[in-house]
Amino acid sequence: MTESPNGQTAETSLGRPAPDESFHPASGAGGTAASGGPRVAVIGGDGIGPEVLAEALKCVAAAGVHLQTTDYDLGADHYLATGEVLPDETLERLRGEDAILLGAVGPPIGSTAVPSGLLERGLLLRLRFELDLYVNLRPFTGPPGSIAPGADFAVVRENTEGPYAGEGGALRRGTPYEVATQGSVNTRHGVERCVRFAFALAEGRTRRQVTLVHKTNVLTFAGDLWARTFADVAGEYPDVETGYQHVDAACIYLVERADRYGVIVTDNLFGDILTDLAGALTGGIGLAASANLNPARTGPSLFEPVHGAAHDIAGTGAANPLAAIRSAAMMLDHLGERDAAERVEKAVLSLQADTDYWKEPWSTAKVGDAVAGRL
Repeated sequence: MTESPNGQTAETSLGRPAPDESFHPASGAGGTAASGGPRVAVIGGDGIGPEVLAEALKCVAAAGVHLQTTDYDLGADHYLATGEVLPDETLERLRGEDAILLGAVGPPIGSTAVPSGLLERGLLLRLRFELDLYVNLRPFTGPPGSIAPGADFAVVRENTEGPYAGEGGALRRGTPYEVATQGSVNTRHGVERCVRFAFALAEGRTRRQVTLVHKTNVLTFAGDLWARTFADVAGEYPDVETGYQHVDAACIYLVERADRYGVIVTDNLFGDILTDLAGALTGGIGLAASANLNPARTGPSLFEPVHGAAHDIAGTGAANPLAAIRSAAMMLDHLGERDAAERVEKAVLSLQADTDYWKEPWSTAKVGDAVAGRL
């Protein structure tokens, strides 16, 4: 169903049984749902965001899942129209949802109408911090035609600490003696819960392997905390193979042979960089899905394609919706709709393996129809 911020609702898809309350770290599945179906906040955002989410929701409906959706108007256009980024009352309403599905936010490249970093810190990072979305999970599969065909791995990125926590400051700004500091905040609690998620994820995969990626030879304090925590948790998972790589080496190894990885666990900044590289290697950023998870379920988790708003192709029907569709599949898995999630994911992978898919450009709607038709 859809609901506007004034609270009006309407159904859009067929119902399925409510999922159980259990949590399965290997898939991020489990959760709660209202009797009428899971409550999902839909933030279309800017540029191609609304277009790709429309196809994602089309595929959810084709999989036979009933959602109660609420549309939230947030992003660059909303800020320019109202001066608001994420009002407190909107944040409180989002806390009551079962999940959040986001398209993309941001102004056109080169635009100075929205101050740099305003949406990143005021919307995306605030949601991560306020809702305790401490795991950023990004799965990667290399389809035929990509740089890394056959690759199948996941990156678990710590999502609420590191340099993105905002610790630091500036002195004598605008003078020849300006000083800027930016600290990396790492706590045992934050690191351990992220590492534990990575090991639980690896334990449920065909290949049970976890690689810690950091820069322990230079970042000796933060790196030491990560390395000791990783070693402690690894002792509880004797069946999981482990390894360590410096982040610069990991970038080389990803390009050379991405299929060597099962699960990568890393900090916020390194994870941000590695996942963009991994996206480029496995078919392009337009195929990269992500989940911002609160595994403790003290708030809703957020699911979004990794790509940006791409204003240059908005409205042309040229946007690739597969990342949004895969993000929606991750959301279904999190909500306990595992069967539907698996069918959506298989439909996406089968479409990618179809050589006709690569012969000529498909419209956004045609791609969504093709995935829905395989469900």
